[in-house]
Amino acid sequence: MAIDIQAINDKIQKESEFIDTLTNEVSKVIVGQRYMIERLLIGLLANGHVLLEGVPGLAKTMAVKTLSSTIQTKFQRIQFTPDLLPADLLGTLIYDQHKGEFSTKKGPIFSNLVLADEINRSPAKVQSALLEAMMERQVTLGDNTFPLDDPFLVLATQNPIEQEGTYPLPEAQIDRFMLKLSVGYPSKDEELEIMRRMAGNETPSVSPVVTPQQIVAARSLVNEVYLDEKVERYIIDIVFATRNPKDYGLDELQDLIAFGASPRASINLHQAAKAHAFLRRRGYVTPEDIRSIGMDVLRHRVMVTYEAEAEELTSEDIVRKVLNKIEVP
Repeated sequence: MAIDIQAINDKIQKESEFIDTLTNEVSKVIVGQRYMIERLLIGLLANGHVLLEGVPGLAKTMAVKTLSSTIQTKFQRIQFTPDLLPADLLGTLIYDQHKGEFSTKKGPIFSNLVLADEINRSPAKVQSALLEAMMERQVTLGDNTFPLDDPFLVLATQNPIEQEGTYPLPEAQIDRFMLKLSVGYPSKDEELEIMRRMAGNETPSVSPVVTPQQIVAARSLVNEVYLDEKVERYIIDIVFATRNPKDYGLDELQDLIAFGASPRASINLHQAAKAHAFLRRRGYVTPEDIRSIGMDVLRHRVMVTYEAEAEELTSEDIVRKVLNKIEVP
């Protein structure tokens, strides 16, 4: 097995060179935010949708637009508003009076990278319109079903639900996102650099440096990354501890968790850990990969009870306790 891992390592060293090129290109526009950029790349490599949450003005939209500009793919930005309709997103059937028949007008969802900006500013029926596209990679209009191009990725931004004019995403919708990122404020030095750049005469720009074929090839290689059975069981223990905390000596969490993570969490943690190892130029997954990516995979999948809210405990607090409790192999 060591020989196989070495062979995978060598292939990754060769095939992952474009990651540095892409990251350097993105950094021409985006200052800092390495965590956000890395997680966006993990979503891209693991074929998983990403949800970014943070207050306005943290470059969430700019980061997604910049990343899409570095890849030679079709990109669409959809601004979610309270009056948006599902047809504005997916498309609709239009009646042609001359031909006496309906024709299909495809919506902006038919792209490779879709930026769903401020996704929680639209009501549930619009948010739910994304479900089939995100999960099945297809859209049904009338009697016809249209497959979406590969790669297809939804990168959504949302404002914290405490803000005015927001609609919380339904559980079925939010579970479709592989990662939910919590985007924070930049440091003093980073914000000084941001201010200087944006106050300059020339607005920074990027060029396409990666092809869709490179992304698809990298995804195939990510699937080859080795994951030992002990690490697989570590993933299962973490997920099961969110459902049955008593079984793992976490009795204090039993009344604080309304719903634990679904099997999709196990699948996503498995895929994201492989992509995380790929970015570290490794052909195998370590428990540290699981711990690094675990919060982003689980924070939106663990639902807390009213009792937890009364104690001002969030899902992040609970996931952190689980990650700290489960024994690392």
